[in-house]
Amino acid sequence: MFEFYERVSGARMHAAYVRPGGVHQVTVPGVPGSPGVPPAQMLTNNRIWKNRTVDIGVITAEEALNYGFSGVMLRGSGIQWDLRKTQPYDVYDQVEFDVPIGSHGDCYDRYLCRVEEMQQSLQITQSRIQGFGDLGIQEFRIGGFMDFGILVPRYLCRVEMWQSLRIPQSQIWGFRTLGIWEFRKLGFCAQAGLDRMSQGHMLADVVAIIGANEPWDDDVMCDVTGDL
Repeated sequence: MFEFYERVSGARMHAAYVRPGGVHQVTVPGVPGSPGVPPAQMLTNNRIWKNRTVDIGVITAEEALNYGFSGVMLRGSGIQWDLRKTQPYDVYDQVEFDVPIGSHGDCYDRYLCRVEEMQQSLQITQSRIQGFGDLGIQEFRIGGFMDFGILVPRYLCRVEMWQSLRIPQSQIWGFRTLGIWEFRKLGFCAQAGLDRMSQGHMLADVVAIIGANEPWDDDVMCDVTGDL
């Protein structure tokens, strides 16, 4: 994934492909190619991987709803909820894709859901690229300083608004009032169930549980500590 980030944006960890007024570059050679051996081939049937994820961090569908989970935390427990299907926006109602769900609600099911979601994302991307045709792209550069509000007027047209979007980690909610955006912190909500999912496991299993619980940033979990 980092290889793709770096190819399209020039930044390895923090992708910056979408820029105010357009994108970083129009065409990126080699992006449609494969990043190497798919993770599923290396991990899905790996004995060590399964020992560390199967029956670890189990959460039932009812518990997932009670904790306010979203994204893979819901789908891994068997709840077929994806904002792109239930409340489609943008062009998601024009593309065909499946919503993978788990059955046991453990770390392994959440991993399988993520692997399949990557495949579905590639399918969506390829279908949209094929429908582009000749774009007739013109080179465009933003020169000097510009008021950001000029570039994104639709974000400034309401005093109060609420928006929910599907992002790779999960589903994000945002509420804007008096010019300030407040977001529901995904990692904080996901880690709220850490105590429940860690019961009966070893301390080393907590690492796998946290990694499968969709923190915003796996290293520092800024949305859990309130730094986002």
